[in-house]
Amino acid sequence: MEICGKRQFELLEKMSFVRMGGTEQELAAANILMDEIKAMGLEPVLEPFEIEDADLVAGELEVLRPYNKKYVVRAYKLSENTPEEGLTAPFYYAENLTAVDLANCKGKIVLINGFTSTELYRKLLKAGALAFITMSGTMLETEENSDLFTRTLRETTRAFGNMPGANIRITDAFEIVKNEASLVKLTAINKPVTRTSHNIVVTIEGSEKPEEIISFGGHYDSVEFSKGAHDNAAGSVINMEILRYFNENKPKRTVKVMWYGAEEMGLLGSKAWIKAHEDELDRHLCMINTDMAGVVIGYDVARVIASKEATAHCDAFMRRKGYNVGVTQELYSSDSVPFADKGVPAINFIRFGHHVGGTFIHCRNDVKEFLSEKALAKTTKYVLDYGVELVESVVFPFDRTVPAEMKEKIDKYLAKKEMEEAKAAKKDK
Repeated sequence: MEICGKRQFELLEKMSFVRMGGTEQELAAANILMDEIKAMGLEPVLEPFEIEDADLVAGELEVLRPYNKKYVVRAYKLSENTPEEGLTAPFYYAENLTAVDLANCKGKIVLINGFTSTELYRKLLKAGALAFITMSGTMLETEENSDLFTRTLRETTRAFGNMPGANIRITDAFEIVKNEASLVKLTAINKPVTRTSHNIVVTIEGSEKPEEIISFGGHYDSVEFSKGAHDNAAGSVINMEILRYFNENKPKRTVKVMWYGAEEMGLLGSKAWIKAHEDELDRHLCMINTDMAGVVIGYDVARVIASKEATAHCDAFMRRKGYNVGVTQELYSSDSVPFADKGVPAINFIRFGHHVGGTFIHCRNDVKEFLSEKALAKTTKYVLDYGVELVESVVFPFDRTVPAEMKEKIDKYLAKKEMEEAKAAKKDK
């Protein structure tokens, strides 16, 4: 089978619309993928799973002193609500949350640079902050050419407590800080809801070693406001081409090709799949994940969440075949992580955009115009070639193991220590 960049790009164009996890648009994207699969004569399995989400009810920040002005904010989903009439308190800009900053946060509504992390959020809670405000965008943006994003306070962040939170445009934050706001009223209200997202699974049974499984994965959802051409319609169509190959060329080992929903909400699709299919994981020898590809100005890399042996094998393969792919043993935030957490070696293939404006992700500018058929086909070629190497090898080329140093990084990424501490704290109460 010849890899067809034109065919891939046509599918990518069909998927280039906002498709957030658990929405009708995400399900529409799933149906587009399933129609393509069925056209090959295969029967995809659509697996639903429930996700935590929230509807936004109100979002406003009013400066009361030394001037009066109202600004639009977006409440953090799943954060604690302010009173309906708003929360009035002194305002403090914590530039970098040093000990000095934290000493000034008690009883205040605190603005921080960028977004919060679990560690920073816990510091704010401990310091006695009443609410927090993050900022997004750039100083060059206007209200007309930018979007005010909604953020979510995830379970690992909320584990030690909850407080109101909101996100504001950086241009508005600039005005508030420059004018030395001292007293503000925050209204941030959201309503928790449960939504349904879906994973798509196709299995092609192996001809010689059906008990051994190689899986290919990638997410098909996008974030708010984003058409998600690069992240990750591109990975989705690469997986479709891989499925097409193994449908036409019977694999020696069993091949699973999977598209995950709600990845952008915290790897929820792959986590749900792992939970539902944990009994078969010991048959999985490797998970190959493709997340972001197709950009013209960019570069290809492989991030290996596995042993040094697996990393060396991947690197040697790329060198031998003449594929210009930078290979490192490194954690990568995508649907590979839940597999590696269960001991399945995982390899992430990514084509990043050039770090200064080569492309955009997680915003309205993630569009097909920065991608090309040729760039898509280029990444597809080496991902497929390496996949065939693993699927068809006489003896699998590396051990099924995730070393201790990688497990430590996974545990930190998944905030396992914090979750255990939170559980213990609740028991003590």
